[in-house]
Amino acid sequence: MKPAPFQYIAATSLAHALALKSEHGDQAKFLAGGQSLMPTMNFRLARPAVLIDINGVGELSGIACAATGPTRIGATTRYRAMERDATLGASFPLIREALPEIAHPQIRNRGTLGGNLSHADPASEMPAIAVALQARLKLQSATSERWIAAADFFLGALTTDLQPDEMLTAIELPRPVPRTGSCFLEIARRRGDFAIAGIAAMVTLDGDQKCTHARLVLCGVGETPVDASAAAGALIGNAVTEQAIRDVAALAQGMIAPGGSVHATSSYQRHIAGVLTERALATAHLRASDGQ
Repeated sequence: MKPAPFQYIAATSLAHALALKSEHGDQAKFLAGGQSLMPTMNFRLARPAVLIDINGVGELSGIACAATGPTRIGATTRYRAMERDATLGASFPLIREALPEIAHPQIRNRGTLGGNLSHADPASEMPAIAVALQARLKLQSATSERWIAAADFFLGALTTDLQPDEMLTAIELPRPVPRTGSCFLEIARRRGDFAIAGIAAMVTLDGDQKCTHARLVLCGVGETPVDASAAAGALIGNAVTEQAIRDVAALAQGMIAPGGSVHATSSYQRHIAGVLTERALATAHLRASDGQ
């Protein structure tokens, strides 16, 4: 398949890219890695009249890990760079664990974090990771900028709060507090496929081994990442026991409405979500106990 005809423009700066987006609105798409955009164009599911290439805009790329305060990742930062950044991996083990599950190495060599989040595929890993880590996203237009919580950014399948003249330019991640353990798990039919179900879990313990904070976000089981942290809230103030984890998993299963697919029925997705929730919470709790 070949894409429909389009005009190609290589942006020379962020201001240039945003001015072009302001001019063309929904008729224009940004091109960075192209790993999500180009397949949809080839199948003519997307038919932008203008492609704005932002690969030459250096200020949109890079990872800034501060000793204190949040970490900032530029929107065109490639997964390969994130995988190889030891400081990022040490600060955010959840990201380090999830990255190898994303597609294949060839895709991660070109795919960008901002492009993936903007595409908003509900089966994708990084939207769930962003919500679990309580990330903030910077959205810019030619005339303004705003920050939005990742939890408010994803509105539906392939739909976000990005306005026609806006670009996602940066992702900001608050540093996890000490004694926080995390775990990411997913099940797919084949290595590199989108997940049938996936789970990002985080557990924080105090000196008495009681839970003070918990996060639980699922992917692949709804039209957006499903924040089931309210279910994990039952752990807060208590010791994390096997029975408590089973209870949380049951609550999380009741919060999702999987649509099913050719790869798995909705009931199977719900079952798998429960199994993964139990395993991820148990692993996150163990890692928090060990100080990892």
